[in-house]
Amino acid sequence: MTNSGTKPTRVMVINGPNLSRLGTREPDVYGTLDYAGLADFCLKVGERLNFEVDVRQSDSEAELIGWIHEAVDGSIPVVLNPAAFTHYSYALRDACAQRTATLIEVHLSNPAAREEFRHTSVISAVADGTIAGFGERSYALALTAIATAS
Repeated sequence: MTNSGTKPTRVMVINGPNLSRLGTREPDVYGTLDYAGLADFCLKVGERLNFEVDVRQSDSEAELIGWIHEAVDGSIPVVLNPAAFTHYSYALRDACAQRTATLIEVHLSNPAAREEFRHTSVISAVADGTIAGFGERSYALALTAIATAS
């Protein structure tokens, strides 16, 4: 998927509920990087990969689904941190199942190493892959995976 032309490939980085609270929300779990820092990090990684990265965050399930539909309709690759919706949003899962380009699920923390209710993802079965537990580097790994997808 690496773009050798002059126009960067568009990639959406979509973040779910409470990600806007990064830096103050459970820093022992999610780190001290705030949301603006995470967005800036994704933009910089994307620039190195010749991506036009569009970083978005919403606490609204309906808005997240609308953004996934936009990506589906435009065949736009997605890095998705569904946050709490990971575990129970079948509506978001069904939107992701319609994907027309690479979709990678990411998590800052490792859900499998946390509370039992976090161990199940309804999203992972319809994603190309899941990257979790590496903090903001989870996003860099996901963007790199998209860059090397064939």
